Amino acid sequence: MRLIRFLLLLLVVMLGAAFALLNAGPVLLDYYYGSIELPLALVITAALLLGALAGVLAALASGLRVRRELASLKRSHRLDRQEIDNLRALPVKD
Repeated sequence: MRLIRFLLLLLVVMLGAAFALLNAGPVLLDYYYGSIELPLALVITAALLLGALAGVLAALASGLRVRRELASLKRSHRLDRQEIDNLRALPVKD
């Protein structure tokens, strides 16, 4: 399993290096206060990483919402369970 992971990592690194070599040309990146010339591979990689980060943050926000809802449901279930147990403990009146 470790060998497969290592080989996959090596493949990704080799593809990344080939990508960087093929896209080494400079591009002009204009932003609000000026502009800068960067290699195309760096700009594409930065955009990919920012997109991945945005996706991770969106997934975390969704996961936190689900965890909060789960905690609320567990609390409600516990209270309902206590009420049922209390009702079962009451004597039956005929």
